[in-house]
Amino acid sequence: MEGLLSIPALLVIAVLGASGVKVTSGGRSLLVERLGRYDRQLQPGLSFVLPGLERVVSNQSLKERVLDIAPQKCITRDNVSITVDAVVYWQLLEHAKAHYAVDDLQAAMVNLVLTQIRAEMGKLDLDQTFTTRQDVNEMLLRELDQATDPWGVKVTRVELRDIMPSPGVQQAMELQMSAEREKRAAVLRSEGLREAEVNAARGRAEAVLLDAEAQAQQQEMLAKARALAAGELARLIDSSPSGSEALRLLLARDWITMGEELSNAKGGSVLMVDPQSPASLLTALRGLQQG
Repeated sequence: MEGLLSIPALLVIAVLGASGVKVTSGGRSLLVERLGRYDRQLQPGLSFVLPGLERVVSNQSLKERVLDIAPQKCITRDNVSITVDAVVYWQLLEHAKAHYAVDDLQAAMVNLVLTQIRAEMGKLDLDQTFTTRQDVNEMLLRELDQATDPWGVKVTRVELRDIMPSPGVQQAMELQMSAEREKRAAVLRSEGLREAEVNAARGRAEAVLLDAEAQAQQQEMLAKARALAAGELARLIDSSPSGSEALRLLLARDWITMGEELSNAKGGSVLMVDPQSPASLLTALRGLQQG
């Protein structure tokens, strides 16, 4: 009879002993209470608890975790309704604080993040919510890390993912962007036309200048050629007295043409020569050669 009673007792002892063996894996934490009071935190590896006197009340991961914040409506400083969602990376550093300081850690963190996001969005205009996103992320990180410190939580990173204005605001922004693009295109077109006109005017001015220079060079070369011809003609008259008759004939043929050219000239002096007097022509030609 005593042997039969000892078998159930041994089975009960074996079951109780097996239930008291706890294996804690790496990266996790177990909290143990003794008679309803916190006693210790089990380290990774094999541990024992006293059945009936001790029990494991919490089993949490110590690895970095991600908290996904669903899209929430916010109001900016300029009274524009936007929808913002975010993601928060956090890690449990002190398991006992997180278990005993707050009832539902994850729900508390979600509400805290939403409150902070609404507060930060209310400080900014709509345009600033897009241009200062990184600054908002850093500010949220500092505030959330400080607020969750009493819970034994370390917030490592906060990222605002999407900032979506209401459909009416989006349509107004698209119209504004379209107007800005058209304005920039019009400015570019006007600048292009102005530059083309400036280049055309510069080209015309340079062409006129080059033409004037060419005419001046032509007149200078013509004057030099006439001076050389006059000198040569003067020497021929001096060397041959009979050349005066030939000179008179040449002068009579070209007299009308020379008169027309002198009368059409813009500036200069008028050459007065007696076609019947070779001597006066010779004197005039020598004057041209000396000039």
